[in-house]
Amino acid sequence: MDALTALHSRVSVSRLKEPAPDQEAVDNMFRAAMRAPDHGLLRPWRFLILRGAALERLGELFVQATLLDEPGLAPAKLDKLRGKPLRAPMIIVGICSPRDHPKVPVFEQQLAAGAAIDNLLIAAHAQDIGAIWRTGPMATHDTVTSGLGLSAEESILGFIYLGTPDGPRRPLKQEDFTPYIQDW
Repeated sequence: MDALTALHSRVSVSRLKEPAPDQEAVDNMFRAAMRAPDHGLLRPWRFLILRGAALERLGELFVQATLLDEPGLAPAKLDKLRGKPLRAPMIIVGICSPRDHPKVPVFEQQLAAGAAIDNLLIAAHAQDIGAIWRTGPMATHDTVTSGLGLSAEESILGFIYLGTPDGPRRPLKQEDFTPYIQDW
């Protein structure tokens, strides 16, 4: 798939199944991530790959985190939380890992890390891999971030769920971009 086709046709795919992307496809996604705009070439990002038992451990972190905030949560809701990471055969956790730099503020580094994640998503789509970028309260919960080994300066920008699309992709609506553009 050529670059413009990938950019113009990418959609989030929430229903995912096995198989997960193979190593060649994952390597292609990370090569694309490394091409993100990055002032100072700081590479203010890192990624964790979760599959198999690691997905189950993430579900347990979600349960631990939620029980700290809502100790009396019903078992059925805890089971639902536990199962959230199992909605895909692979999750890549996109992390902003800012560097001290006199000319590149943390905000700019967060944008660069987000662009790296976006490149990863487009590379997944170009290889016919289903993907969806998820966040939610677990992305900022201290129990989850510390459980995944993040430092105090780091932050989760997204959980990227990856796998084989399960069913048809949602129809692509061509958006009119003109309301968002103006000359100055």
